[in-house]
Amino acid sequence: MYKACLKDIAHARSGDKGNSVNIGLFAKSEEAYEAILTQVTPEKVKGHFGELVKGEVIRYELPNIQAVNFVCYQALNGGGSSSIRLDNLGKCFGANLLRMEVEIQ
Repeated sequence: MYKACLKDIAHARSGDKGNSVNIGLFAKSEEAYEAILTQVTPEKVKGHFGELVKGEVIRYELPNIQAVNFVCYQALNGGGSSSIRLDNLGKCFGANLLRMEVEIQ
């Protein structure tokens, strides 16, 4: 068993709509998909982002393409036109999530 960053086992694509962010995580292999399903939970994703995500995180599983989609609510400090954050766009969240570590068997 070894630890790996998600960037080593998956690709990500993310975007924003209003005050929500969605992050698609696409596994590079069946082994990677299993690790994502068991270890990359909504609770861990919310914890990974800390104070950035104030609302609920919901995970949708897409087994036919070995992917998951996370929707993070209240994640953009009110949205693009309301926030005073320097970079509040959802596209940065995918790259950030790829830094999370998981254990691979």
